[in-house]
Amino acid sequence: MTRSVGEDLSRAVLARLDGCSDARLRTVMEALVSHLHSFVREVDLTPEEWSAAIDFLTATGQACTARRQEFTLLSDTLGVSMLVIALAQARTGDRSNGATDATEASVQGPYCLQGRSDCPLGTDIAEGVRGEPTFYAGRVTDTEGMPIAGALLDVCSGDGTGDTPMHAHGRFRTDDQGRYWFWSVRPAPQALPADGPVGRLLERAGAHLNRPAHLHMKVSADGFVPLATQLFVAGSDYLDSDAAFGVRDSLIVDFDRHEQGEAPDGRRMRKPYWSAHYDFRLAPVHD
Repeated sequence: MTRSVGEDLSRAVLARLDGCSDARLRTVMEALVSHLHSFVREVDLTPEEWSAAIDFLTATGQACTARRQEFTLLSDTLGVSMLVIALAQARTGDRSNGATDATEASVQGPYCLQGRSDCPLGTDIAEGVRGEPTFYAGRVTDTEGMPIAGALLDVCSGDGTGDTPMHAHGRFRTDDQGRYWFWSVRPAPQALPADGPVGRLLERAGAHLNRPAHLHMKVSADGFVPLATQLFVAGSDYLDSDAAFGVRDSLIVDFDRHEQGEAPDGRRMRKPYWSAHYDFRLAPVHD
């Protein structure tokens, strides 16, 4: 019976949108109202439950600060962020040619630092950050494998213990052969914060809050579709159950361990270190 209750009300709300002159806004709002009203009828939502939902959304907004975006956390853990990203990348046709596809995108994350100026290639962005030293290197090319000089890589990573937020941050420009290299630490799995409304909701729902070891990479260049993605440490815990649903097989990277000695960039290492290699492919912007 509840499936038909309030259908006149639903039609009346939709009719209020007839005067909307923004075609895209009208499309989105009509779908939102239709699905929301259908959801309310499907679960037979009570006034107490709707009040609790409003309180939850209010608390989510109140938890947001300049350094913490609780709504992004909610979007990530509901899988909405990755769905929107997948739709955007499919819309540009970036993944239709097998091996020549652009690098897959992933969630940007709500905790990366911003604002650091460009660093020289080879800079250690993890000074003062706990973890095992790691040499990162690779190239940025177009989807045909041609190098992109001057591409910007914005890197953000946590520490090697999983306890510290994304404090290792730096920006790099590729050289004339599209190459990049820098030092940081080998990241560890991290738990999303459980002290806010989203964390409490997930715990109540029986969902864990853990993410596999990863670092964030934003890659951009003039004439190419910007890429926000993540690189994941092969063999890390939670690769098959990422709380943010961001893992893609193509983004899992092997980390190789090396004994002390001369590193690939000529740096003399007095203790063992790791290295990781990854090449990014950017799709051209189409008119």
